[in-house]
Amino acid sequence: MTVFYENFERHAHGEGLKAHSTHYCPGCGHGLAHRYLGEAIEALGIQDRTVAISPVGCAVFMYYYFDVGNSQAAHGRAPAVALGHKLANPESIVISYQGDGDLASIGLAEIMHAAQMGLPLSVIFINNATYAMTGGQMAPTTLIGQKTATTPEGRTTFAGQPLKVAELMAQLDGPIYVERVALYDNKQRVKARKAIEKALRLQVEHKGFSFVEVLSECPVQLKLDPVEAQAWVKANMAPVFTLGVKKDTSADATPREWHRPSFDPELLMGQIGASPDHPERHAAGFPVHLDADDVSLKLAGAGGDGAQTVAALLTEAGIREGFDATHIPSYGPESRGGTSYADVHIAREEVLSPASPDPHVLLAFNALSLRKFGPSVRPGGVILYDSTVAEAPPAVAEGVRVLGVPFARLAHDLGAAVVKNVVALGALQAATGLFPPATLRTALARHLAKKPELLPLNEQAFAAGVEAVARLMAR
Repeated sequence: MTVFYENFERHAHGEGLKAHSTHYCPGCGHGLAHRYLGEAIEALGIQDRTVAISPVGCAVFMYYYFDVGNSQAAHGRAPAVALGHKLANPESIVISYQGDGDLASIGLAEIMHAAQMGLPLSVIFINNATYAMTGGQMAPTTLIGQKTATTPEGRTTFAGQPLKVAELMAQLDGPIYVERVALYDNKQRVKARKAIEKALRLQVEHKGFSFVEVLSECPVQLKLDPVEAQAWVKANMAPVFTLGVKKDTSADATPREWHRPSFDPELLMGQIGASPDHPERHAAGFPVHLDADDVSLKLAGAGGDGAQTVAALLTEAGIREGFDATHIPSYGPESRGGTSYADVHIAREEVLSPASPDPHVLLAFNALSLRKFGPSVRPGGVILYDSTVAEAPPAVAEGVRVLGVPFARLAHDLGAAVVKNVVALGALQAATGLFPPATLRTALARHLAKKPELLPLNEQAFAAGVEAVARLMAR
């Protein structure tokens, strides 16, 4: 079957007998589910446009086996990744393949919302009633009385009833086809093969969202041999997770149409009302005096200090000067009264990591931020802090310039304490020369375009910050 790689590189570098075996344990249901999925892809002739989303769990390495497009998703997030693929390329056939610990636990919100959207996707849900890969802990689908690593005396109702995911999916309006199948005998395997193929065919026909739950054996965690594990699934799982079609409105479904993405730059620019012309640029080039390729900044203070606004202004300024720039805010539980911060990168070509654990520049609005982040500034960097509220800077790396500027007092003198962040922006420009003053003034004017009456005050605040640093550096 050509849908599988001829050799599986995960084992023995693709050589010898191991290159033709998967990592699944003997008797594991994943092997059969993979086979039926491969047969369906082959029968429908969709190999060249299929994208398989691998989960976290026993099927984490399925991309070693299927010669199709593959994406690895974070735990539980396969439906979200699948939606991204489908919306970006509607002609692709996207398969979210997930286990019960992945889909029914951490990923329950993702699968519910993806299913309710109803876009043509195919979900294969492997239910073996345990967290198999991580040691056999209780899963959302573990049966009452079933012994696991975390329920050594058996699951009780205190932990809740096992989650019947297929029934949950069937109650939603979004899915058009939901079926639960099993693998414990030839009759059930035939049904499983047909259900998986149908789930893919409905996507090929653009009809809607399909969900197939597969009751699967896990001999290792059940501590049974493969034949005994099949009998256990039949005797114990099938009465609780009843087999059969839970919902099928596919006969009445018509091909779904939705917004199809465009990758035409001119069209997209027109849709957002953007001009294809470059904005006016003021910088002669990249600020290589700070770094040859990528300048990192951290802006921190109490919630409401305006660190995030300054970060946004710096990021926009970098983009308008023709560079790549990112702004990652971090609010957390401290967004009021504690330390919230923003990481900013401005890169000559491309920002490779948006975090700023060791920034070139720190802008600190309070003493806590100064103490917390000051020691992380890299050698030769710059620290600017509000000397109105912080007096003693911490020990810093060799060559770091530390400048205390009274942001809050200067803003108060202007009659508006709220502009202390713009005072800080002016001080940052003067202390670092990151961009010419005109670059940051332009970003500030754009930011206040809907409130032009505030621009004169903010211009004064910016100038106050520049002048304060000039006085410090003249000493």
